[in-house]
Amino acid sequence: MQTRLRPATPEDFAFAFEAKREALGPHIRARWAWNEDFQREIHGQRWQERPWFIIEIDGLPIGTLSVEEHADHMRFGEFYLLPAWQGRGIGSDLLRATLRRADELALPVRLEYLQWNPVGSLYLRHGFKQVSESATHFFLVREPGTAYPQD
Repeated sequence: MQTRLRPATPEDFAFAFEAKREALGPHIRARWAWNEDFQREIHGQRWQERPWFIIEIDGLPIGTLSVEEHADHMRFGEFYLLPAWQGRGIGSDLLRATLRRADELALPVRLEYLQWNPVGSLYLRHGFKQVSESATHFFLVREPGTAYPQD
């Protein structure tokens, strides 16, 4: 199986929203009702604000990711794997690739996630540290050169 990222096109919007609904939806529904219109509006805003990539395995779309390179940091987000592809090491591989790039550029990586989303354990294993929180989210940073699992 070959994993690759390809830039998202406008035609990928529906898939990207479905990936969000399937991957993040259960964690949203753990606290609130899923409001389709509200979630689609937020998704549309993020779609316009950030560069999106479609995660593919052998040409099959299995998720989304947004990685932004800024002058003083990288941002890792909009990371949604369809449930059938979770727990297979794909997320770890993509995260490690981003961290290698950040280390090459000597940039910290920033991200955020819902406090009750178990994805946090992935980030902590990869050297991220919590720097703040809101009522709903943890905000993390991983400094360049921080050790992370290689396997």
